[in-house]
Amino acid sequence: MQNAIPILIGTKFDDFVRLPPDLQWTIVSQARAYAKVMKATLFFSSATHNINVNKIFKFITARLFNLPWSLQPNLNIGEPVIDLY
Repeated sequence: MQNAIPILIGTKFDDFVRLPPDLQWTIVSQARAYAKVMKATLFFSSATHNINVNKIFKFITARLFNLPWSLQPNLNIGEPVIDLY
């Protein structure tokens, strides 16, 4: 039996970092709340600037094949967020 791997991915991080810090904080808080309800790992990413793209694929591969790979959370506003659930 296969299980789904819940992941919430926020794209366009390159646009996100141009927002005012208070709006960034609001968006991060809402995204973390959604991820928590979904029991999903949260990634903020940008394909244009290759931000967290490789980490997302490594995370999925490690979870699919039960491979050892550790991921460090990053909750700093203004940086690409990674939150683990």
